Amino acid sequence: MSQWGSVSSLVKDVQTRKRTAKELVQQSLKTIKVNEDYKAIIATTEERALKRADEIDRQIAQGEDAGRLAGVPFIAKDNFLAFGADTTAASNILKGFDTPYQATAIERLEAEGAICVAKANLDAFAHGSSTENSDFFATHNPHDKTRVPGGSSGGSAAAVVLDMAPFALGTDTGGSIRLPAAFCGAVGYKPTYGLVSRYGVIAMASSTDVIGPLTRSVEDAALVLDVMAGKDEFDSTTIERGKEGYTDLAGNLKGKKIGLIKEYFDGLDEDVKKVIDAATIKLKKAGAEVVEVSMPSLPLALAVYYIICPAEVSSNLSRYDGQRFGFSAKDVKDIDESYKKSRSQGFGSEAKRRIMIGAYVLSSGYYDAYYKRAQTVRTKLINEFKEAFSNVDFLLGPTAPSTAFKIGQNTDDPLKMYLTDIMTVAVNLVGVPAISVPAGEISGLPVGLQLIAPQKKDRELLEMADKTEELLK
Repeated sequence: MSQWGSVSSLVKDVQTRKRTAKELVQQSLKTIKVNEDYKAIIATTEERALKRADEIDRQIAQGEDAGRLAGVPFIAKDNFLAFGADTTAASNILKGFDTPYQATAIERLEAEGAICVAKANLDAFAHGSSTENSDFFATHNPHDKTRVPGGSSGGSAAAVVLDMAPFALGTDTGGSIRLPAAFCGAVGYKPTYGLVSRYGVIAMASSTDVIGPLTRSVEDAALVLDVMAGKDEFDSTTIERGKEGYTDLAGNLKGKKIGLIKEYFDGLDEDVKKVIDAATIKLKKAGAEVVEVSMPSLPLALAVYYIICPAEVSSNLSRYDGQRFGFSAKDVKDIDESYKKSRSQGFGSEAKRRIMIGAYVLSSGYYDAYYKRAQTVRTKLINEFKEAFSNVDFLLGPTAPSTAFKIGQNTDDPLKMYLTDIMTVAVNLVGVPAISVPAGEISGLPVGLQLIAPQKKDRELLEMADKTEELLK
């Protein structure tokens, strides 16, 4: 049971002066300190957070409108530019970087009274599925310290489940919100591509990067999304928000047609399958129609992702050269040596691996064989999802093929680690919204149920997830 309750109830308490914003921030900071051995947090923004809390309390005392999230503490993944602490993306090459501006998502949350209290750990530059690739330390799963929390937003997911804050922000490039949500037992929402601005968030793969919340409930995720969503003049890829907003979750399951994704059950852990089957039965009893759906190209999605993603990574990481910001190698004789040493010493092994793969697949002689072919299959995937959604309202499947694995279990086998994303990457390649909600547990470890909707059907997906969440409690 969370110490916070719902985000809306916290806002009501602050607005009615039952509790103060300062009390909430202090409570959050205390919980972070108590649970520091889980290594979910890179740094707190304590001084700035307390000042903002005092300002929120002053506004309320004077009868002013302090916003829809007045006084609510939150945690940002450390690839969001935010004031009050360095922004490192958990990489040594950015250690000590003091951001000159804030991400649009942070600005919109703060404009409605939310207070950023800390920066969460992640796989460096969001390259990973376990939060073991952080250059600083590995985060532990809240349910079992010997296991990973998932990645790359593992710090954010663990922080929410450990009650460090009512909600946290993550980024989802190939499942990096949904996977840790599944492993930790949180709600993780990946919106339609472009619904939330990426401005001020350190880029990984620009054509699949998406910003979203990790929360304790679908209701909280909907409220946070409603505050962040919409066009941004600083991000040309953003789209118009839905006119109806995202907080009215009054729909029901009766009559909804749900496609059970056949390919996601091939090779699935048997215990995970039992949990998903049990959830499916509950959906049917609630009046939903569940049918099997097949998308033949889905088994190729992981290979496509791990060609396109490193290609974009190799481009996006080229700016980190030791010359303009972040880490710069010392004792070098010329600029060529500075480039080489700064990048070799500043980047971790996974960042280097993805830079090399990306440069390779984009190189002359291999572009057609790999990158162009991957983009062709990506288009095929988009068409197969469209075809599926012409027959069903939503798609359903497990979020991950297993529960959280042991820390260190897959670190020596990158291909095995990449397979963790096999059920999440396709959603990013086609740009549709998806959510992971807790579906049950296996030996104390959470299992996530993934729900997927057509592009721009975010409100409908949140309605569906809200009702599913109620069924599975």
